[in-house]
Amino acid sequence: MSAENAEAPHPLVGDRHESVQLPVIPPEVAREEVQSSGRVGAVAYPYRVYETEVEVDRPLLSPRRDRRVVSVDCSRRLALRADTVPEFETRTVEDALVLPSELSPEQADEKAREAAFKWTLRTSILADVPDVEFARVADAYKLFWLAERPDGDVIIDSLDGDERPLRD
Repeated sequence: MSAENAEAPHPLVGDRHESVQLPVIPPEVAREEVQSSGRVGAVAYPYRVYETEVEVDRPLLSPRRDRRVVSVDCSRRLALRADTVPEFETRTVEDALVLPSELSPEQADEKAREAAFKWTLRTSILADVPDVEFARVADAYKLFWLAERPDGDVIIDSLDGDERPLRD
C-alpha cells in the first residue's frame, strides 16, 4: 500500500471537529454527567425525521387517515418508528466525530415511505396502495458519548443513557 493511500481517510468514518455547530436532538444525558476516567468525546449520527400522513381507501367507508413518525438513521440506513417528532436545537458540540449520511435525501424519503407503508399493512386491510405524504421533514443529529474507562471504552446514547462497550 502506498503512503498516499495509507493517509487517505475512509469516507464513511466521518470528520473530527474540535468544535462544530449542528442541529441536534437535545440530549437527556449531558456530557458532564458521563462517568469517565478520561476524555468524553461525541459522535453525531445523521437522522432525517418524518411526520407522515397515510390515507387508506376503504370500500364503502370514508378513507382512514393515520399519522406515523419515521426516523431514518442515515448513517446505518435504518428506518425506525417513533412516537413523536423530537424537538431540535442548533448547538455547538465540542470534540465531535460527525458521521456522514450514507443516504441522499431522496433515498431517505423512499425509506420513510416504505416504512410507513409496511406499518400501515400491519394495521389495515388494503384495497389499494395507501397515499403517503410528508407533513413535516427535519434533518438533525443524534449524539452519542464516547467515554474512556479503565475496563474499556464505552459508547452512551445521549437520549436514554444506554451504554455499550466500544469494540475496536
